[in-house]
Amino acid sequence: MLIVFVGCAIFLFLVDQIYAIIHMIEKIAINAKVNLVYVETILKIIGIAYIAEFAAQITKDAGQGAIAAKIEMGGKILILAMAIPILTVLIETIIQMIPS
Repeated sequence: MLIVFVGCAIFLFLVDQIYAIIHMIEKIAINAKVNLVYVETILKIIGIAYIAEFAAQITKDAGQGAIAAKIEMGGKILILAMAIPILTVLIETIIQMIPS
């Protein structure tokens, strides 16, 4: 329980810095005229990666390495599923650049 409490306390301490980083990234995307849907998706993917890593580390500390591996795999699958629209747009853009 101490590990979970300390991890959550550190996260709460860093919330202001995380908000500032997200706000800066959104400002840059707006200035670059990038669709915010893609930026939001990438930020969600980053969030999933951090949460999955945090959960996996907690379960490893509890001596449950097999469960930690499953959490990591689940996080990777969620990331892949969320990245499909971005990958589709990227591939379509590359195909459009190739001369016929």
